[in-house]
Amino acid sequence: MSRVYNFSAGPAALPETVLRECAAEMLDYRGTGMSVMEMSHRSAPFKKIIDDTEATLRRLMGIPDNYRVLFFMGGATLQFAAIPLNLMRNGRAGYVVSGNWSQKAQREAKKYGDAVVIASSEDTSFDRVPTFPASVDQDLDYVYVCQNETVFGNMMREFPQTGGVPLVADVSSCFLSAPLDVSRFGLVYAGVQKNAGPAGLTIVIVRDDLIADGPAHADICPTYLDYRVEADKGSMLNTPNCWAIYVCGKVFHWIEDTGGLQAMEERNRAKVRPLYDYLDGSSLFHGTVVPADRSIANVTFRTPSPELDAEFVEGAAERGIVNVKGHRLVGGMRASCYNAVPPEAVDALLSYMADFEASHPVAPRSR
Repeated sequence: MSRVYNFSAGPAALPETVLRECAAEMLDYRGTGMSVMEMSHRSAPFKKIIDDTEATLRRLMGIPDNYRVLFFMGGATLQFAAIPLNLMRNGRAGYVVSGNWSQKAQREAKKYGDAVVIASSEDTSFDRVPTFPASVDQDLDYVYVCQNETVFGNMMREFPQTGGVPLVADVSSCFLSAPLDVSRFGLVYAGVQKNAGPAGLTIVIVRDDLIADGPAHADICPTYLDYRVEADKGSMLNTPNCWAIYVCGKVFHWIEDTGGLQAMEERNRAKVRPLYDYLDGSSLFHGTVVPADRSIANVTFRTPSPELDAEFVEGAAERGIVNVKGHRLVGGMRASCYNAVPPEAVDALLSYMADFEASHPVAPRSR
């Protein structure tokens, strides 16, 4: 069977070259006589793997020396609690709520202090990035944002100006899809299962001074979620997700070998542009996000009815175009065009959209 065109929002498509490398090393990793999934995380071969993975990521992102790179097991959702447990020292943080994931993070943080919503686009069903406040209370422990909301398909091009307050960002969906100035943030984190590897690993990049004194809620913070402990232990407090770290290292090299983050951004923007152009000219399909805030990672759209949406998704699968069903919260369709999704996948989707529209004529939309 040939490989499908996979638009999954995560776990998502991985580069075929990386998959082939992993397959070739599955039974014998570089003469060790065993798979990476079988070797000790304390062994010399794995030490080389994790060190190389971090070094490659630091080169790709230009991570400053005063930031630590931590490899956490669990999804990004685990960090919804870890962040306030570690950083909410004065008991008050600001949250920009731009969709499902930032809203979940804000609600989780309320268990540990005052998680203030300083901007929200909930009143327009998260069809945009909210307007940031001109300034923020400098007594806040941090300001939290989600760069890209995978459910609703909106993406931040700019970030709030926070003065001396550390900016914290969930960058999961756009991780390594474009350059990011890490020095602009106190902490950035990403679940790797969208652009960087298999599910079960989250990378946290945090500034040294924010974790130097240990967690804010030291009395209740689990040792496993203590950023300072994880940093001191080199992400080896317990057995890490060795396989995911290994695959991420290969993906990082793939990005580096194909031109780095600037080239990746150019390819990603070129990849989604025809989809948005088609949606803007279509009578049947329409996008769900205002043009200025459209994501380069998750293109969300729908037809006039849930029944037509379901028919479209079913027909797509028959053509080998899979995982275009929208999130259960919102319905419709979603094409996640992450780094490893090839342009020919988008071409196939566009061809099917045109055929589907031709067989389901509707009155032109007013503009």
